[in-house]
Amino acid sequence: MSDIILAASGLGKAFRNGGLDVTVLSAVDLDVAAGETLAIVGASGSGKSTLLHLLGGLDAPTAGSVKLMGRDFSALGEVDRGDWRNRHLGFVYQFHHLLPAFSALENVTLPALMREGRVTSAQHERARAMLAAVGLANDMNKRPGELSGGMQQRVAIARALVLEPPLVLADEPTGNLDRASSDEVFVLMRRMHAELHTSFLVVTHDPRLAARCDRVIELVDGSIESDRSASAARE
Repeated sequence: MSDIILAASGLGKAFRNGGLDVTVLSAVDLDVAAGETLAIVGASGSGKSTLLHLLGGLDAPTAGSVKLMGRDFSALGEVDRGDWRNRHLGFVYQFHHLLPAFSALENVTLPALMREGRVTSAQHERARAMLAAVGLANDMNKRPGELSGGMQQRVAIARALVLEPPLVLADEPTGNLDRASSDEVFVLMRRMHAELHTSFLVVTHDPRLAARCDRVIELVDGSIESDRSASAARE
């Protein structure tokens, strides 16, 4: 796992609040290697989701930089950053953000539509294959409201992986599910990681999910408190 997909250096974020600068993240250094699974843990308010948004180019840092596939991602303009993000990252959220009027298949083809303005027949077939891979071969024409929470999250995972990005960023991907559905979704994520060699960076409150990753980074008050292997974190 020597190839670095994403690297943050001196990353910081502050917000203006009532005339004061409130620091949310400070001097964060981390990297994600090819094929790695990394969990970000910490108490509510520790900066986990803010960090994920900066790493994904959804927000701009006030200090430091983010390199994605060797390119200074954080220095790009909004259009170029969006294009680079769409080419190299997939996203999974606690709330799946599926379009309710679209079928599961149509939701999974959205990344191709956003990237290229159209969906080719090959991309339709790839979307079908991804839905089959996540166990939804018989449900791809159903709308999100016709699917269980766990099934909806599987659609979201298929959508994140359909263009085979090198890295998927997941923000509390099992946080809105019961324990059985959570286990099902994370087992699926691990299986897709093994089959596609995609890296996963997962923000989570769930220690069971974090323990199944290769590394665990703990944030405390916007700074990295520890960065260690999951096996060491369990000791």
